[in-house]
Amino acid sequence: MKLPRRHFLHLAASAAAFPIVSRLAWAEGYPARPVRLLVGFAAGGNFDVVARLIAHWLSDHLGQPVIVENRPGASSNLATEAAVRAPADGYTLLLGGAVNAVNATLFDKLAFTFVGDLAPVAGLVRFPNVMTVHASFRRERFPSSSRMRRKIRASSTMGRQAEGLRSIWPLNCSR
Repeated sequence: MKLPRRHFLHLAASAAAFPIVSRLAWAEGYPARPVRLLVGFAAGGNFDVVARLIAHWLSDHLGQPVIVENRPGASSNLATEAAVRAPADGYTLLLGGAVNAVNATLFDKLAFTFVGDLAPVAGLVRFPNVMTVHASFRRERFPSSSRMRRKIRASSTMGRQAEGLRSIWPLNCSR
């Protein structure tokens, strides 16, 4: 049987490319290596306690270790910048909070935009915030808290994102 030259070249190219293509087709399951959870505050604080609880829960569910890495400094901007510069492969997570939204307004020259460079994954905890004033302050001077909350949510990009976080991945860490 005579094999035309063009057909032979197609077969030879296919045979040479087969090992490369087959390696690309082997998708590794996520996660295949340890996951880093960056925290922008020192060990022992609220963020660190939450990170360690979530890391333990994630380790049990993912089957890989989740390493909590504290990077305190610059009001959590160091950890946020490290998360932004990390490869977008899902192996570096950031425990962010309201402090990141405040930092966007306080710092003029950040190397990142919190809303644009990072994507929210899950809402983890809610910490109660209470505003207090002197007992002699007349309450009528201050707008109602529910009206103020609605204004903040309507005008804030972070407020709208935080509202959407509740439905993304509700975590149940109780056993």
